[in-house]
Amino acid sequence: MRGRASVLWVAACFAMLLPMCGFAPDPPQKVGADLIVTVAPVYEPLAALRGQERFPKGAQLQLVHEGEAEPLVSGFAASADANVSFDGKTVLFAGKQAAGDPWQIWELTVADRSVRKVTATATDAVRPLYLPGWRMVFAQRTPKGFQMESAQSGLPPVFAHSVPTAIPERLTLTHMQGSALPVDVLMDGRILFEAGFPIGSGSTPELYLVYSDGSGVESYRCDHGAARWGGKQLASGDVVFTHGVASARFTTTLAHEERIAAPQAEYAGDLAETAAGAWLVSTRAAAGTFYEIKLWKPGSAAMETVLAKSGENLVEPVLLAPRTRPKEHPSALHPWDCANLLALDARFSRDGELRGTPASVRLETQDAAGHAVALGTAPVEQDGSFFVKAPGNKPIRFAVLDAKGAVLRQEHGRFWSRGGEQRICVGCHTGPERAQENRVAAVLLRTTTPVDLTGASIFHQAQTGSAQQTAQGGR
Repeated sequence: MRGRASVLWVAACFAMLLPMCGFAPDPPQKVGADLIVTVAPVYEPLAALRGQERFPKGAQLQLVHEGEAEPLVSGFAASADANVSFDGKTVLFAGKQAAGDPWQIWELTVADRSVRKVTATATDAVRPLYLPGWRMVFAQRTPKGFQMESAQSGLPPVFAHSVPTAIPERLTLTHMQGSALPVDVLMDGRILFEAGFPIGSGSTPELYLVYSDGSGVESYRCDHGAARWGGKQLASGDVVFTHGVASARFTTTLAHEERIAAPQAEYAGDLAETAAGAWLVSTRAAAGTFYEIKLWKPGSAAMETVLAKSGENLVEPVLLAPRTRPKEHPSALHPWDCANLLALDARFSRDGELRGTPASVRLETQDAAGHAVALGTAPVEQDGSFFVKAPGNKPIRFAVLDAKGAVLRQEHGRFWSRGGEQRICVGCHTGPERAQENRVAAVLLRTTTPVDLTGASIFHQAQTGSAQQTAQGGR
């Protein structure tokens, strides 16, 4: 009896140690690969969209190998945001060597754990993701919030002068007031990112897409409303994301999101899909508790705890394994500082047809302080089409006007076009489910020269006035 009691006592102590040590038995066997997670005492998943710190009390990347966890990198005051290269041999991450340093982007070589600094900036650089073509995308803190940039991630010496690219070494991808943070690189090469809705002016988290040269920015879907963030693409092509207390997905067959029948919990976002099709998700029971890493097979009634640590949040799960390389997007931008924008029918939008007859369209941008600046108007043809030249790399929005100049419909957010971009839209935020009638737009039958709404004279006057004020102030 005494021997049996001793065995039971030891077993009970071991069971109690599991949550303290934090790791369920044989996680590699459950997951199928080594795992990298971010461990943090405090985690605010949406803080960066407000320009704030997601890890106000620090964070550390942990590598789980054969059931044992250890720091992924040494000598860092903080580390987070791991992203594994397509061949599985290197890892990009955000790190601080000293607590007072800004976050910077680093790269770790898995074989020998050596690290090299990839960025050297005066402000925080976070959320790095590998892009095909030896490039990466990350978020850089600016006075307007976090803006996305792409840069070279580093080329092997043998390729340093032989990789052609139409994209400069460093390129700003987003041009708006407010923050934008990359969350995934889709298999077609586009970057999935988070920003507030309406884009450039709102605060509700939403998912958007942009090409790796900063062109083609658009909403992933037009059924806006509930906050959604943490999107990741699955092997099926679906994009799974979180509303916080629920999960949902985008599929190619639907123009709106589809809810996922998953166990009730609070989801942090940023899931990882295993080779067996199970999902590694970061969840917690309720606000005030801590996030744990769970394994869930879609369709099953329950999740299994893989990693948990007392008093710590475990977030951003990443498999340390090779993965499919996305398609590389070849940039076709012209060497211009403006963009040509053709609308096929401004009378249509996801909100329905206009009640009045559009006569013209007004284009606005923003000045450095975020104030609206009108750039001019262009006529709208009877079929709703118009063709304009807009300033590149600036936040812009359209307003459709009637014959008296009254606003019939106006975009609430602002988008941008890259300099050299030529873009066609069906209508005003029409959505991917609507296809335009196969005919030539009336505006192109009248002229193939876009109305110049770049505001060149306005910007010139503003710059001249500013220079005059500076000169007068110095007298």
